[in-house]
Amino acid sequence: MIPKVAGWKKDSVSELTEIFSSDGVVAVIDVSGVPAKNMIDMRKTLRERMSITMAKKSLMRIAWNEAGRSPDGIEILLDGADQPCVVHSDSMNAFEIFGELEKTRQGRAAKAGETFPDDVTIPAGPTEFGPGPIVGEFNAVGIPAKIDKGKVAIQKATTFSKGEEISADLGIMLSKLGVNPIEIGLILTGAIEEGHIFSSSDLDLDTDGLRNDILSATSGAFNLACNVRWLSSTTLPTLLSKASSESLSVAMEAEIINEKTATAILSSARTRALSLAGQLDSSALDEELLAAIGAASQSAEVAVSEATKSEESEDGSSNEEEEEEEEAEFGGLGDLFG
Repeated sequence: MIPKVAGWKKDSVSELTEIFSSDGVVAVIDVSGVPAKNMIDMRKTLRERMSITMAKKSLMRIAWNEAGRSPDGIEILLDGADQPCVVHSDSMNAFEIFGELEKTRQGRAAKAGETFPDDVTIPAGPTEFGPGPIVGEFNAVGIPAKIDKGKVAIQKATTFSKGEEISADLGIMLSKLGVNPIEIGLILTGAIEEGHIFSSSDLDLDTDGLRNDILSATSGAFNLACNVRWLSSTTLPTLLSKASSESLSVAMEAEIINEKTATAILSSARTRALSLAGQLDSSALDEELLAAIGAASQSAEVAVSEATKSEESEDGSSNEEEEEEEEAEFGGLGDLFG
């Protein structure tokens, strides 16, 4: 006699098969230890970006096979999931899903019989509690305490080691101190996107560090390309500008007169002539030359005065200018990538 399969199981397999056959990213998360209220809040927060479907591992395996997926794939996704759920999103990639799920991690109070997942240290110092039986309660669970200046104070830092079992009383006292050592959350154990399977460690990237590394590498590559005069659509404007500037400097030094250098060379010659004339006795100079020297002297005094005022104002705005320069540099790197 063929055993009758419960209707809810058929419905669950049908729903899972549809998810496993659809486009987008499919992931498995572990929700063990998450209280019902926290689970409801987390699902509500994520509802618009991803769906979360609870099911038994056996039903997931059946649906996975019916969807035509590789049998090994579901085992990789389920590895490490004690109480699994299936996550699906067609608007986010696997890395974005991992990042959103990581935000659900939070601590909760320890229960009797649980163990510390990591070392936990209770620092020495005053607490918010007034004198009373609580002093004895702290001492009873191995946290030395006494009354100090009208408040309960922890006498010395106390460390509980990873793997150490937590008693009911210790869990209560830790909770009173605001210490919630048991971490809960929607922990991603694996994801599949476009046929590629990712473990949680594959998706745990330091995106800010990666971005900075890319910017640094881009800047270094651009500088190297410019130094070796590697011509490309990116480096050509900079190289042409540098070549133009250097050729103009050479032409100025060699006093080659053309439409670009004539004004600067004549201005420089006039400045040197006035400087030499200023060293002569005024009786040897005509009125026009004396007037020119006087005008140059006044201009120099005004320039010095304005420079002094500018330096004073620049002291107050140097930080703003540095920030603007940094933003301009990042803009340039962004333009480099289009």
